[in-house]
Amino acid sequence: MTTIEYLRQFRVLGFAVFDFTTAFLGMLLLSPLLSGLFAKMGIFIPKRNWVIAMLPLSVIVHLAFGTMTPFTKYILDPSGHLIEKLLVLICCVFSVLGIRRIPKVTTHA
Repeated sequence: MTTIEYLRQFRVLGFAVFDFTTAFLGMLLLSPLLSGLFAKMGIFIPKRNWVIAMLPLSVIVHLAFGTMTPFTKYILDPSGHLIEKLLVLICCVFSVLGIRRIPKVTTHA
């Protein structure tokens, strides 16, 4: 058993704790870079919003690459898994709160 297999054996509600932890930590590390990139485009996105948006973004990325994880299957399943769908919906709503345009500073000569 490799180290990754060992770490992935710890599960909560059928999901590997290691996978979610690394995803949230990865987004936490990328959030300053992403916020800075969007600030250059005139959009302020708080760093916490990136962490909140991790679940919906992970579903989108997995769908884009054709990787069907158990969580992605739950979200696409039309017959159930309402808690998971509600969690993604709540994350979508809270991840857009606080996003605003950065006003352009004009100088008068």
